[in-house]
Amino acid sequence: MSKATGTGTGARSSAPHGADSHDVIRVHGARENNLKDVSIEIPKRRLTVFTGVSGSGKSSLVFNTIAAESQRLINETYSSFVQGFMPTLARPEVDVLDGLTTVITVDQQRMGADPRSTVGTATDANAMLRILFSRLGKPHIGPPSAYSFNTATVRASGGITVERGAAKTRTVKATYNRTGGMCTHCEGRGKVSDIDLTQLYDDSKSIAEGAFTIPGWKSDNVWTVGIYAESGFLDPNKPIRRYTKKEMQDFLYREPTKVKVNGVNLTYEGLIPKIQKSFLSKDKEAMQPHIRAFVERAVTFTTCPECDGTRLSEGARSSKIKRISIADACAMEIRDLAEWVRGLKEPSVAPLLAALQQSLDSFVEIGLGYLALDRSAGSLSGGEAQRVKMIRHLGSALTDVTYVFDEPTIGLHPHDIQRMNDLLLRLRDKGNTVLVVEHKPEAIAIADHVVDLGPGAGTAGGTVCFEGTVEDLRAGGTITGRHLDDRATLKETVREPAGVLEIRGATANNLRDVDVDIPLGALVVITGVAGSGKSSLVHGSIPAREQVVSVDQAPIRGSRRSNPATYTGLLDPIRKAFAKVNGVKPALFSANSEGACPTCNGAGVIYTDLAMMAGVATPCEDCEGKRFQAEVLEYRLGGRDISEVLAMSVDEAEEFFGAGEAHTPAAHKILDRLADVGLGYLTLGQPLTTLSGGERQRLKLATHMSEKGGVYVLDEPTTGLHLADVEHLLGLLDRLVDSGKSVIVIEHHQAVMAHADWIIDLGPGAGHDGGKVVFEGTPADLVAKRSTLTGEHLAAYVGA
Repeated sequence: MSKATGTGTGARSSAPHGADSHDVIRVHGARENNLKDVSIEIPKRRLTVFTGVSGSGKSSLVFNTIAAESQRLINETYSSFVQGFMPTLARPEVDVLDGLTTVITVDQQRMGADPRSTVGTATDANAMLRILFSRLGKPHIGPPSAYSFNTATVRASGGITVERGAAKTRTVKATYNRTGGMCTHCEGRGKVSDIDLTQLYDDSKSIAEGAFTIPGWKSDNVWTVGIYAESGFLDPNKPIRRYTKKEMQDFLYREPTKVKVNGVNLTYEGLIPKIQKSFLSKDKEAMQPHIRAFVERAVTFTTCPECDGTRLSEGARSSKIKRISIADACAMEIRDLAEWVRGLKEPSVAPLLAALQQSLDSFVEIGLGYLALDRSAGSLSGGEAQRVKMIRHLGSALTDVTYVFDEPTIGLHPHDIQRMNDLLLRLRDKGNTVLVVEHKPEAIAIADHVVDLGPGAGTAGGTVCFEGTVEDLRAGGTITGRHLDDRATLKETVREPAGVLEIRGATANNLRDVDVDIPLGALVVITGVAGSGKSSLVHGSIPAREQVVSVDQAPIRGSRRSNPATYTGLLDPIRKAFAKVNGVKPALFSANSEGACPTCNGAGVIYTDLAMMAGVATPCEDCEGKRFQAEVLEYRLGGRDISEVLAMSVDEAEEFFGAGEAHTPAAHKILDRLADVGLGYLTLGQPLTTLSGGERQRLKLATHMSEKGGVYVLDEPTTGLHLADVEHLLGLLDRLVDSGKSVIVIEHHQAVMAHADWIIDLGPGAGHDGGKVVFEGTPADLVAKRSTLTGEHLAAYVGA
């Protein structure tokens, strides 16, 4: 048969098919952010790693151009009605984008901190467990919703009107029941908040004597203290501890009531609801430091006494499979839960068990077997959150998809990086295109293709410096190529501690009654595999002291009006300097105040909403994007107007405010700190929303360096740092210690470990296999003993 159909079929099969010619993603003329007309071809079905110094344009090319355009084109395939409910995306600044496939983005953004969101709810594992218990749980209590801590039990009855035909109506009695698994006491949060009344007032004093200790509550303020003193419900001259039961009820809990104080109509409300509305409903990050400190003192969170923190109702906790309730299952480490599920043999739910088993095994495979499904999603680190997002893609049947990863090795111990590399290669081998933004040499080493952007950061970057293989990159002469094989050396001498910070009996999360002395006046590195208890030891167990300054990975909250100048307080001395030289008010030099262009309200652009289509931002015609009124721009300092100053990079501004007419010591000091943390390329007016995760953390570090802290706690400060910048960071840490500070760093980077004065290694594993101190001592001792996983990897790194 094959011979008969012969020549025609054979000829067709040997010729290349037209569909096989689309084997590259072609980008031509990309100009997003700092990209300078970048043109590049990225091979499909290969693993391509994008490298370059922080701020060189990697994310602009991969996320803001390729991934953003793919998402926009997919959204356009939906109807206008559906698009109206989706986020609107503008077309990236690029001339040509060819060969795009569906893009799945796995970024390092932390998961939402909603208290109702857990690891289980974020990955569908909880949904499958609920179905399992609704089918097999004894006693049977109801459908899957009966096991959900986000679903409340609802019962209702009443009359409903039924219309039949022309003008025929009748009322029918109906009842509605929905069984939910939510604990009614804590409303499914697992914790209850309580206000410490001793932080609100001194009960030995009367209101007239100034009993209130709440920030801003002064005796002459009619809206706060005055309304309590003059309301008529309380005796302002009687000490609070001598109030009657009714007075105390009115003082603390009275419902809003209209009262007249000094002829003015006001609303009186009990102290507790008033505090909840005025302080507790606001974002803590946005509060002034002294207000935030008050809130942290006044509010305590305790485990719900009714559900014991499980979030579930008594009925949901009573239903069990093989003596295990759904609360018990969610509290297990996922690797233990996977074994329990593997032991369930029930043919009626076999497909469900297989799907649940696959999901749980994916957690273990990706190195997150130490987590529990009831772990709050907001408590995951950036690296853990990114790997949780990967779970749903590992078993996917989709192929010819483009996966985009943003530094997937963040938060990973060197021991775990190989496991992550294997997962990336598995995704590629299924026929997918994998694009990775990365700095770690171990992750760059597995690339089929490398794209190096630079040569510098900000305006000095935005061009492709190199394309090719890893071997060619080493010989290519770019910054990345030169530093790819960098290896830090162990210190010959280490600092002698000036004292110790004692931790005794630490039991937070998986810590096992840990006793440890952290040296002061030295650079101390806390290390160990992911999940070994590092953050629990440092953030959960270090005694609360005013001298401790913690710089974690929590995101900076800010609108597009926020920028490095406003966030660091740099704009205040700049405005005062402009005002002093020109003899006008400082408020004129704020784009959020009197100096703002009235047409765009100081935004610099006019936003036009186009409903389901992407909104358009056009530069304001009146101020030409400068954000200020024309008369404000006539005032100058050192020959520059305020808009020109905000367009300067940190390095330029440091020189500008360092000498001459513009010499401003207060501004220069802040700029020095920004340059110290490697942010010299940022422009002062760049919106915070455009900064990467690593840039935001270093911006926080620069801000905290001005505080009078004696102990600095840094959570993986090498996040987002290029190999060439790590040395710069080590110099900064040395300067902090030499100035009399104590620096404690949670870190996996071997260069930081090698540079430490003292290392505390936790482990030996993760979850219930960790939580112990497995080594304390100098880096040289750790390398010499090689008694832990960290010791083995550090020895290999330094070539010992």
